[in-house]
Amino acid sequence: MPQRAPLLTPGAVSPRRPVPASTPRPEYVDRPRPAPHRGSHVPPAEVVERMRTACRIAAQAAAEAGRHVQPGTTTDAVDAVVHEFLLDHGAYPSTLGYRGFPKSCCTSVNEVVCHGIPDDRPLAEGDLCSVDVTAYVVLDGLGVHGDTCATFGAGELDEASALLLERARAATDRGIAAVRPGREVNVIGRVVEAAARRHGYGSVREYTGHGISTSFHSGLVIPHHDAAPAHAEVIETGMTFTVEPMITEGSPAVDLWDDGWTVVTRDRGRTAQFEHTVLVTDTGAEVLTLP
Repeated sequence: MPQRAPLLTPGAVSPRRPVPASTPRPEYVDRPRPAPHRGSHVPPAEVVERMRTACRIAAQAAAEAGRHVQPGTTTDAVDAVVHEFLLDHGAYPSTLGYRGFPKSCCTSVNEVVCHGIPDDRPLAEGDLCSVDVTAYVVLDGLGVHGDTCATFGAGELDEASALLLERARAATDRGIAAVRPGREVNVIGRVVEAAARRHGYGSVREYTGHGISTSFHSGLVIPHHDAAPAHAEVIETGMTFTVEPMITEGSPAVDLWDDGWTVVTRDRGRTAQFEHTVLVTDTGAEVLTLP
């Protein structure tokens, strides 16, 4: 089994990758913050249909990125794969220019919980790397987002890392399976946290799932821990949101790097994340972010 790599330190970040002027982009790009979401958390049918396209492209881009998560490949190179894939499929990388984020996806390695900035650090044998991709697509004048994340192993993983990856995926699936109209959104977190605790893992509290449609983040919060009685919004048929727990092999407490983005586990234990954008149906949830 490979030895675990040393703890991460910030690497060099390459210049922002260009996007053709012909590619439509969200209103928030290069602004301090996005415009507030207006309207319901249940988008109209025409928005959902366009989201299907955005979600499929995001899922395909994440899968392509995963094929490049190999020892010796830099996370910046993974970002380049995502960037080019999205542009080639008529999509804009939603993260690029969002509140100043400099890259086209988030690459979170080992103890990085989320929002890792792709840089010049090569992946090492046995690393875990989460690739979080959001695609923005404009169809017939209407722009929508699709958001997904998956964790991949670089080469051969040690047993603990392989189990963490497998169980993080299972916790996400359980959270999605808990979606039902009429339930409170905090039920999702309760189920996720229970699945994590069964194996002695933590589920990060500070970073959550979110409503998504024409806005990257609509304001609806989907917790990944037992937050009751908070987050008691009732799930409705037609809602679109993400389920994206960050599962830690130790404590779920986190710290933030000085770059203002990179979130790491406080005990520097490893973490894994999977994310899907879902549509609430009359009987449960339809996963939209499938290739």
